[in-house]
Amino acid sequence: MSRKTNRDHAKRQQRPMIEDEAIAAQISALLTPALEKQKKYCRQLGLRDRILTLPLMVAAVLTMLWRDVAGVRELTRILAREGFLWCDCLQVSQQALSKRFLTFPAELFEKVFKEILPLLKEKWHSRNRRPLPESVQFTLTRFEKIWIADGSTLEALFKKLKSLEDVAKGQLAGKIGVVIDLMTRLPVEIWFKDNPKTNDTKFEENLLGLVTPSTLLLLDRGFYHFSFWLQLIAQEIHFISRIKKGASIKVLEVFTESYSLRDRKIREHPIFVKVKHNSR
Repeated sequence: MSRKTNRDHAKRQQRPMIEDEAIAAQISALLTPALEKQKKYCRQLGLRDRILTLPLMVAAVLTMLWRDVAGVRELTRILAREGFLWCDCLQVSQQALSKRFLTFPAELFEKVFKEILPLLKEKWHSRNRRPLPESVQFTLTRFEKIWIADGSTLEALFKKLKSLEDVAKGQLAGKIGVVIDLMTRLPVEIWFKDNPKTNDTKFEENLLGLVTPSTLLLLDRGFYHFSFWLQLIAQEIHFISRIKKGASIKVLEVFTESYSLRDRKIREHPIFVKVKHNSR
């Protein structure tokens, strides 16, 4: 019997992509003001000016993601040979860059990200784009926003640096909760918890403090929690969630019964909910 291969863990053989000058210029124009605004906060954190600064670390992360750089070793070579984005050629050791990644405050990346989110949203609304699906257009006539909420467990490191050799093998990297705007497909908010076993319900308070009336929430089954649903209803927030497998329900009224749609009012203790089931 052949062993199933996890493609995310397969050794990468491809070379990094070539940097596109036009895209690099757009990224630089978008991020430069945001990076400038964080200089004061860097000093408040006690970070002195050094070679591996916030602008360089942001450029390094973006380059790894955008150009599909396999690891820090190749990233160090690119920086030494040609530089990337707004960073000129620079000779640094792989060990120094690896250590900087491990110690650099994550909140600085978060602040830069949140700084540019309004700009990304503005650009989305201003540019010519494909028409929204009819279902989304119709829903927006009833609601101001359509948001998606989900939680995800971050995968364990499967290639470790020497500095992480004492970390338990297979240790998961934590849990994130994400809210995304369905229309723009941009993040609204991201939360992180160190414990990878954290249940999605632990993000309920964050979500209740963020969402506003006239919002339709698309909830993952991890938010299947009656008291949470009651709080959403009290805040005049509508939601759609998948029903749990094996849930005991009683049909009170049938609205639509067809091949592609079953729309019913059901009872499942302790509240009444209206369920639409798409059977396609």
